[in-house]
Amino acid sequence: MSRLPIVFHPVYSKVVLPDRHPFPMSKFGMLREELLAQGIAVADQFSEPEPADVELLSLAHDRDYLRRLIHGDLSAAEVRRQGFPWSPALVARSMAAVGGTCHTLELALSAGLAAHCAGGTHHAHRDFGSGYCVLNDLAVAAAWALASGRVGRVLIIDCDVHQGDGTARIFEREPRVFTLSFHAATNFPVRKAVSDRDVALARDTGDAGYLAALAEHIPEVMDRFRPDCVLYDAGADVHVADRLGHLALTDDGMRARDRYVIEQCLRRDVPVACVIGGGYDRDVPALVRRHVFVHEQASKCFDQWLN
Repeated sequence: MSRLPIVFHPVYSKVVLPDRHPFPMSKFGMLREELLAQGIAVADQFSEPEPADVELLSLAHDRDYLRRLIHGDLSAAEVRRQGFPWSPALVARSMAAVGGTCHTLELALSAGLAAHCAGGTHHAHRDFGSGYCVLNDLAVAAAWALASGRVGRVLIIDCDVHQGDGTARIFEREPRVFTLSFHAATNFPVRKAVSDRDVALARDTGDAGYLAALAEHIPEVMDRFRPDCVLYDAGADVHVADRLGHLALTDDGMRARDRYVIEQCLRRDVPVACVIGGGYDRDVPALVRRHVFVHEQASKCFDQWLN
């Protein structure tokens, strides 16, 4: 491949939410258009994934939960906890996004690096959704890579502002998956899970402190765990302008974060699949431009390291 593989499905934004709902569902389609507008991607660079089916999802999720989710039999409490009103479109979108992250990882294993225009739904647990996360794409992709025999060890580097509690609990007894979470100490979820390594950062940590934390932990974890691949959750909610984030990174800080994580993988010849994670700015075009950063830096790294 001569250009970075990027994964997108039109259904990602095809969910109608109530007015003033906090989740910016339109951002996924807007991200694809922004990548084209900025010249970071061209139309034939995108590939469209197959939605995940129940067999694939059941590698990380409870079958009864999947049945009730698909058929709209969730309780009112479960619907409130996931944060989205149930609809067939929500189910279709969620299954497509999980398929997208699996496809992104498959492309990364072939090309060395790939990026997804969605993903990072790390609050979804084995048997319930939570925090705007219905299905856990990171967990399913990691479980798929292991079950298919493609890899023997998976490292999940989660740089969303919120702890990846669902992912940590799904893999709490799985030694072949290492969960490394960099997150704000005082933020959702209130009750944290126990990742293989949690790096809880103080409010307003800023660029220098954040990048120092990455440098302290990522090389040591990679060299000790020796993963066969990395799933990288590049949350945009670490940005200083994000209304749900606390860590106060700038545009330049986010770019430096993304480049550092990707280069740490590539310099060790470890394939890395990038997903966009969270972002909750009411100014959706501004948010989309922040989600561009991981694709921008991945494209530069792909050209530098893999071409």
